[in-house]
Order: sequence, then structure tokens, then C-alpha cells
Amino acid sequence: MSTKIDKNTPVQDMTIAGNIYEAGNAMEFKTGDWRSIRPKYISEKCTQCGLCFPVCPDNAIPVGKDQKRTDFNYDYCKGCGVCAKVCPFKAIEMVDEGEK
Repeated sequence: MSTKIDKNTPVQDMTIAGNIYEAGNAMEFKTGDWRSIRPKYISEKCTQCGLCFPVCPDNAIPVGKDQKRTDFNYDYCKGCGVCAKVCPFKAIEMVDEGEK
């Protein structure tokens, strides 16, 4: 159901947007299509040091039961590049969204 909102719509009838009601809800919203650049995981360079996944603000770096990271979950990655910045082994490279 959608409601048409225009300049005559009373404020109390407008949908509240941009509010975060609770922490840890990043996985409830697929925001990957916001990216213009994306991280590229280079598994050969990855030492599984674990520095990247705790800094990801969107939980876009999956970690398996074996405590090893895998490729990105691009449904949630916004392309902020924090993971690439923190990786001392250059196992994450930021590339244009269209690049392979």
C-alpha cells in the first residue's frame, strides 16, 4: 500500500524515514545496490587474520563456523572501503562496480 504525499500532506500523515530504532539491524535491509565501488576479495593474499570482518558496518563479510572469512555478501555491502583500508595484506581491493 502506498500513500501519495505532496506539499499539502500533514506532517503526522507522513512516513517516518531514516530512523534507526535498534542496533544490529543491518541484515534486515539489502542495501548493496547503493554502491559505486565494491571490494574485491583476493583469497590468495588473505591470511585469515580476522581484521576485516569486525570493522564492516553492515556485516557483509561472512565468517564460517571454522572462523574463516569467505567472499563478500554483496546484498549488504555499501562499498565504504573500511575493510580494504584495514587489511594489511592487500587481500581486499576496491574496484569500480562494473569491473570483474
